[in-house]
Amino acid sequence: MKLKWLGHAAFLITSEKGTRIITDPYKVEGNINYSPIPEKADIVTVSHDHFDHNNAAAVKGNPTVVKGAGKQQIKDIGIEGIATYHDTSQGSQRGPNVIFALTVDGMRVCHLGDLGHPLSEAQRAQLGAVDILLVPVGGTYTIDAGAAMLLVGQLQPRVAVPMHYKTEKCGLPIADVGGFLQGRVRVRQVKGSEVEFKKEQLPKPTETVVLEHDL
Repeated sequence: MKLKWLGHAAFLITSEKGTRIITDPYKVEGNINYSPIPEKADIVTVSHDHFDHNNAAAVKGNPTVVKGAGKQQIKDIGIEGIATYHDTSQGSQRGPNVIFALTVDGMRVCHLGDLGHPLSEAQRAQLGAVDILLVPVGGTYTIDAGAAMLLVGQLQPRVAVPMHYKTEKCGLPIADVGGFLQGRVRVRQVKGSEVEFKKEQLPKPTETVVLEHDL
């Protein structure tokens, strides 16, 4: 499986069979100044309907767009949507959020979207054993670095990949990745936007993998 960080909360995940999934494609406007997404995909997941996460119409290739909770299988990809919230008040401020747990090449890849609260025991149980966790760390609109670190400790993924933080292309009033990395002992800074994972080669204990945005 190949994982490429496009920018913000958008990733391109490519299975060994060539199935391509794009998560939370953004619209270039406001404080989101990443380049437009040029990639084709077979599947697009949308965690919630905000402009910086729901621009599925811009993704080429006539993909199947997946929203909401529930389970389904598309090609070789198992998809489970888990209902959560965008804030700490059960969605009253920013609405709902869906975590997508994708089964790709035997690995469980969880994209937390704009998760805004700690997970309940029931939600953690539903997530199950996580291999690769794509976790927002910027705060303000999502969990912050401290809450993200706590969640990583609870879920114990093999790999944690931070997303949704301030960069030179993101002008939102959120924190950069530094707070999340502080004190972490197993950190791999990738020189580039893409990394490849194989189930039998996943690290243990958790390794934090920091990617450069592609766009």
